[in-house]
Amino acid sequence: MIDLRSDTVTRPSAEMRRVMFDAPLGDDVWGDDPSVHQLERYAADQTGKAAALFFPSGTQSNLVALMSHCQRGDEYLVGQQAHTYRYEGGGAAVLGSIQPQPIDNAADGSLPLEKIAAAIKPVDPHFARTRLLALENTFHGQVLDADYVHQATALARRHGLATHLDGARVGNAVVASGSTLEALCAPFDSVSICCSKGLGAPAGSVLVGSQALIDQARRWRKVVGGGMRQVGLLAAACEYALTHHLPALAADHAKAERLAAGLAAIDGIEVTSQATNMVFVRFTRGDALDPEHLLAWLKARDILVGALYAPRFVTHRDVSEADIDQVVDAFARYFASH
Repeated sequence: MIDLRSDTVTRPSAEMRRVMFDAPLGDDVWGDDPSVHQLERYAADQTGKAAALFFPSGTQSNLVALMSHCQRGDEYLVGQQAHTYRYEGGGAAVLGSIQPQPIDNAADGSLPLEKIAAAIKPVDPHFARTRLLALENTFHGQVLDADYVHQATALARRHGLATHLDGARVGNAVVASGSTLEALCAPFDSVSICCSKGLGAPAGSVLVGSQALIDQARRWRKVVGGGMRQVGLLAAACEYALTHHLPALAADHAKAERLAAGLAAIDGIEVTSQATNMVFVRFTRGDALDPEHLLAWLKARDILVGALYAPRFVTHRDVSEADIDQVVDAFARYFASH
């Protein structure tokens, strides 16, 4: 199948599987898995942070970061469309008793500075205590402007807020901006980095930050069920992904550009956005389009796409340029015949 639903569908390469097979193992709950230690040291070093902690998922990594920064009755400022608010089950509120204060995202994914300032609560018993600003990079594939990030985090610090970055696809931001992982992580007190999206590991995320924050996070990870045993198999895959697969994200971006150009030439499709490895489109011939029929028609031709009512296509290492051309041809034939 040509799977464009997300870059989470990537599978380990043959070399990554070998590294996983050969990984030395211990019990991570006891703190003696050498492969986990190696990944955490590497992640901390590459991001310029003091410490790191391995998690089974990005959702849990983000949740524990929020719980480590905030106490019950605190709030965090977050984008209305951000994953930590909209797509992670409401975990901060349900499990952390942390109130989200959503702010409408600008088109580029940023949270306008004036809206951040206006959302910060006075110190008063009537209000939840504003403790944290959470941003996301990339956002719908877009790289947050570096100057904006510095202004937003500086604003947060002036008001005594901590800062967290949902950096699930920060590797894509690194490649697209020509910056470094350390530079993009530097403005934030904590960053969650996902290894199981475009980087191609089967599972796993890393939270980086100060030693005090990571010590707190380790306890909360245990509380929410994230303590794992011989998990060096996954940690080795994540380290391999970070060390070998990050530069290859540039090829995913080029494939997304190729897909956007091909789709834009089809009568009935408007490309509304293309950034890094994501392409968003709008179908303009509603009279000819039955979304469920299109979904089934593509699947019958070994093409998987998702969110047909707000269509997004995501390129990744398991999709080739030939696959992209096949997808474009399939869409062209569908719209030509309907």
